[in-house]
Amino acid sequence: MEKIGRNDHCWCGSGRKYKVCHMAMDEKIHRYELEGHMVPDRSLLKSKEQIQGIRDSSVINVAVLDAVEKMIGPGITTGQIDDLVHDMTVKMGGFPASLNYEGFPKSVCTSINQVVCHGIPSHEVVLKEGDIVNVDVSTLYKGYFSDSSRMFCIGEVSEEKKKLVQVTKECMELGLTMVKPWNFLGDMAQVVNDHAKENGYSVVVDIGGHGVGLEFHEEPFVSYVTKAGTEMLMVPGMVFTIEPMVNMGTNEIYIDDDDGWTVYTKDGKPSAQWEITVAVTEDGHEVLTW
Repeated sequence: MEKIGRNDHCWCGSGRKYKVCHMAMDEKIHRYELEGHMVPDRSLLKSKEQIQGIRDSSVINVAVLDAVEKMIGPGITTGQIDDLVHDMTVKMGGFPASLNYEGFPKSVCTSINQVVCHGIPSHEVVLKEGDIVNVDVSTLYKGYFSDSSRMFCIGEVSEEKKKLVQVTKECMELGLTMVKPWNFLGDMAQVVNDHAKENGYSVVVDIGGHGVGLEFHEEPFVSYVTKAGTEMLMVPGMVFTIEPMVNMGTNEIYIDDDDGWTVYTKDGKPSAQWEITVAVTEDGHEVLTW
């Protein structure tokens, strides 16, 4: 990190002197670094103004998912969900962050049953009684990104699928309890993985959460299979997603060869995911999207 004098303006842009702003925090981070821990650099720490921008983007993201929740059901196509997400996001002044992202062709991801993530909406795909589906909405608004997803049970769903959806939500909620300054991302991963395994499930290894806010996907990569006391130190100003992907069977996955996006469970068993965006605060966390 660049050396700053005690009486210089703080690097965060607050206009305050460094000694009364971020100096104590930087010194504490440095002590963890000397102990061999992975620590965030300043580029990963959002200012109060930037977090407000992410918060504003999140208002649209949450409203869009609320609207999806009201319309989704048997007979609805995933293409109709995509139309709703696109039109409502634009009407509210935002832009769907997934649209054209690295070539992704739609405004939302709709992942049904054995699809783990990145399912591509289509007016040919009709939601049926007994399906479970993840709807993953991401929003760009005035230069700031937000991201979240929810699971929906379509009509009457088997008890096995209901349990998977519920336990996956519990995994996300347990992970959230570990988000506080001076914990590690591995502390969160441990409780997520333990709860999934206790219920006979597995957690996807190769796809995880991510930093978000100034870009759609930022560092750090957020794993849900690592151990407590490992991975990056959490400090105030970090913003990232909690989004464990929990499989009923094996954690092995594969990507559709034809579209290059859709991720499936290798054994064809169902998968579930809940996603929130969270900011680390001085004394805990703030949930920005849900």
